[in-house]
Amino acid sequence: MNLTQYYKYEYAKDMLESELRILIKEFERKHGYTPVEHLKSRMKSSESISRKLIKKGYEVTEENAYKYIDDIVGVRIVVSFLSDVYDVVSLIASSTNLLVKERKDYIRSPKSSGYSSYHLKVLVPVYLQDYVEYVPAEIQVRTVAMDFWASLDHKIRYKFQEEIPSEVQANMQDYALDIQELDRKMYEINKIMSKYEKDLNEKENH
Repeated sequence: MNLTQYYKYEYAKDMLESELRILIKEFERKHGYTPVEHLKSRMKSSESISRKLIKKGYEVTEENAYKYIDDIVGVRIVVSFLSDVYDVVSLIASSTNLLVKERKDYIRSPKSSGYSSYHLKVLVPVYLQDYVEYVPAEIQVRTVAMDFWASLDHKIRYKFQEEIPSEVQANMQDYALDIQELDRKMYEINKIMSKYEKDLNEKENH
């Protein structure tokens, strides 16, 4: 499938990356640290768009791609601690350039597979020569541990073509619980670290 307006999504990806990097730098300037480990963006290929339309039950057309696929542009933000996820989500929501149209918290309510992440569907302004068009994009925010699990899950699903043996699926669900427990423990460590840092700052200021 040839998308004649694919360039708009390329512009949106560039715009979204730039906006997110500015927000993160501003957060670092105000708070003295950055919660983000790394940020990665991608564009869905025409083949991937076609497969998703078929899976959704729609005819593979350019019109349906623009109408029903809202994650042609995707950005993944990986953070250190669980609390950082919600700090970054609030940061994105505070942007005056992005419009958040949908949120899905798969951390508090994981998918049945065990998948955990925070998803935001946003509209990104693309400033064309004669007008401004808002292009949809998806942002995923997750911890390093969640990203590790999701990467393995993706590879497993690709290998088995979505028909995952029940034994493998059960193990992955168990490992997802282990990941959740690890994130909880790391969050507790971060709180202790923050307390010591606060106490140290108070001593230095006296």
